[in-house]
Amino acid sequence: MIAAILKENIQGETRVAATPKTVKELIDNGLQLRVQSGAGESSFHSDQAYKDAGGEITPDVSSTLSGANIVLKVSPLTLDEVDALDEGSIYVSLLQTTKEIALVKRLTEKKVTGFSMHLIPRTTLAQSMDALSSQANIAGYKSVLVGAAHLAVYMPLLMTAAGTIPPAKVLIIGAGVAGLQAIATANRLGAQVEAFDVRPEVKEQVESLGAKFVEIESQDKEGVGDGGYAKETSDDYKKQQELKIKERTAKSDLVITTALIPGKPAPVLINKDMVENMKRGSVIIDLASENGGNCELTQKDKVVNHNGIIIDGTSNFPATMQVHASQLYARNVSSFVNYMIKEGELKLDLEDEIIAGAMFTHKGEITHQQTNELATNT
Repeated sequence: MIAAILKENIQGETRVAATPKTVKELIDNGLQLRVQSGAGESSFHSDQAYKDAGGEITPDVSSTLSGANIVLKVSPLTLDEVDALDEGSIYVSLLQTTKEIALVKRLTEKKVTGFSMHLIPRTTLAQSMDALSSQANIAGYKSVLVGAAHLAVYMPLLMTAAGTIPPAKVLIIGAGVAGLQAIATANRLGAQVEAFDVRPEVKEQVESLGAKFVEIESQDKEGVGDGGYAKETSDDYKKQQELKIKERTAKSDLVITTALIPGKPAPVLINKDMVENMKRGSVIIDLASENGGNCELTQKDKVVNHNGIIIDGTSNFPATMQVHASQLYARNVSSFVNYMIKEGELKLDLEDEIIAGAMFTHKGEITHQQTNELATNT
């Protein structure tokens, strides 16, 4: 079987789906590896490094994909790349299927079996394949550093001959993987950190990292969804949430938002009125900008200055740390692909929770329910 690694073609995407190390792992498991020339350059992996690992370097898309059984990418394929795929091949990438309906439909026409690393179940067995977590961890870390660079104040408490400088106040909205890493990083920089999440069970994790947990009283498990993800809350809860966030953002120097509901637009948690209620010089880093943003004024991949409040809508922080981001993502992909290979043969066990959960197209059908519903109505 031949696995192909394509060069990423989206502006700003510096990651790669396989490193020389994971190329060797896949070869050791019985695959032949083709790597499009230049695929690893942005993450500082040369063609020679892939060649030394046993990969074959190919000059362009068509030569890389011709006869390939498995295609590995970070970003979605272009429609031209889909046309170059062999019918019945396997495609793996970090694809939000509900946002790429045209691409999903084209893949079904070519009877491609599509897997999204976005859909990997969050189970103990699948931890080594959990690309969302590995990339969110990087985003949470980098968001604090970027936020600190935007700020006009120190992060830590400083006692100087000229007076005492109080620590910056940091609010993290959403205590998932990105949020928890942001809490830990801001705490290490000496900030005064507090965090909010609709899931009350994350309180212990937040506090263990040195932050104060901002609570909203609720009788039910309002924001607790399947698999530990957040879910939408009631109107009454949302009103309480809005008041609490308005109160806390007004006192914060840096706000980092990370709230996402899988497959849906990001919930708007900070409206224009809240932004205008914040102190001039405050900063918002919106990690949900890719899906519309948690702040009403966020513009994807732009830094906005609204009446002295900086709103950073960078959508791909992992690509700014491409060496480790590629290392982790490539390992996630390698673990997933190797999981499907048994005794040198690719085995698509449709009863397997991980394989079935990550699959979104197979034999000309859209197998992911939410994506299928959207495709049917589009």
